[in-house]
Amino acid sequence: MKYTEMTLAERQGAYAAEKARFEELKSLGLKLNMARGKPGTEQLDIVMDIFSVLPTNADYISSGIDSRNYGELSGIPEAKVLFADILGCKPSQVFVGGNASLQLMYDAISKAYTHGLKRSVRKWSEEPVVKWLCPAPGYDRHFKVSETFGMELITIPMTAEGPDMDAVEEWIQDPAVKGMWNVPKYSNPQGIVYSDAVIERIAAMKPAAPDFMLMWDNAYCIHEFASDFVPFPDIISLCEKFGNDHMCYEFASTSKVTFPGAGVGVMAASEENIAYFTKLMSIQTIGFDKINQLRHVRYLKDKETTLALMKRHAEILRPKFEAVLHGLDTEIAPLGIASWERPVGGYFVSLDGMEGTAKRTLALCAEAGVTMTGAGATFPYGVDPADRNIRIAPTLPPVEELKQAVDVLCTCLKLATLEKLGV
Repeated sequence: MKYTEMTLAERQGAYAAEKARFEELKSLGLKLNMARGKPGTEQLDIVMDIFSVLPTNADYISSGIDSRNYGELSGIPEAKVLFADILGCKPSQVFVGGNASLQLMYDAISKAYTHGLKRSVRKWSEEPVVKWLCPAPGYDRHFKVSETFGMELITIPMTAEGPDMDAVEEWIQDPAVKGMWNVPKYSNPQGIVYSDAVIERIAAMKPAAPDFMLMWDNAYCIHEFASDFVPFPDIISLCEKFGNDHMCYEFASTSKVTFPGAGVGVMAASEENIAYFTKLMSIQTIGFDKINQLRHVRYLKDKETTLALMKRHAEILRPKFEAVLHGLDTEIAPLGIASWERPVGGYFVSLDGMEGTAKRTLALCAEAGVTMTGAGATFPYGVDPADRNIRIAPTLPPVEELKQAVDVLCTCLKLATLEKLGV
């Protein structure tokens, strides 16, 4: 029976049963972590042979470049070719950096504040106010970057096809609006794939700010776990089609292809923007880890080989997502107290409970030994106005531990909902 159809006495009985189950789960002394989208140990193990691809001194030479030495700030040519192949852009539009795409995102915005962009009227640090569009629910680290620089964060509702473009197109008429975050494929946390219509409207935007930054974090561009590879448009060439070649900054990494923290981060943009950032970056560093870049090139080889590796990751991930969805379908769906997305790629499941229940649910989870991303993290300033969104990260724990964690989550959600309804 749905909770909303129960009498007070029936809700009280249900609450007593779930409370007893909660105490039973607490007694297990669980210490489970579903806070972040980390690959599990099994995923890391399958790529360990990446360290065997450079066995001799000669193997460190790429296109006449010794990867062990200084130079090639924007990345070795072979790496540019590989990532252009994966992203669908040109090698000349690729900047290959260090171990994290987030670092490149932060750097790009930082440079806008300290130096201005190629088309800036002045440094952003000299602007009276800088506003930023944040499709939400979204990625907490994106929002924190914007917040760190003192931007005014503007929430853009997410729809089933991507950001609410009517709202976006209204806001960009304000010249103080300098950019927008996007995770266009398997969005964090909902797993939404932007529709072609939404992507075209984004590429065709005419922001009032001449230095508007379309931050296109294509973090999950090849990260299917329950479907074949889903092709995606080259956002850079699409922006060029509409005369916006200067607007787009695309990011990706191998963090969930090889090793988080020891992968390769990439930024793709117009040749003009790549040249501009490379010049600014030359003061900051002589070069990134070219040995790691070359190691990845020799291991991943090309898009086809990389997609084959991602199928191996998918075989590990699929049972974990199935465990989460089975738990929700079995324990929560009949009660009518929450809704959730059913992603086929990415790293998260987004759950929306009854308004005013997320914080309480996650507090109870923590009490029972299950750590999850904090309530509100998927919204600007860490505040979910409805206090209902919960981000589930199923990828790290083994399946059996994950089933326990989902049991805890479902029990805690039931308790929080019953308390909200009144018991």
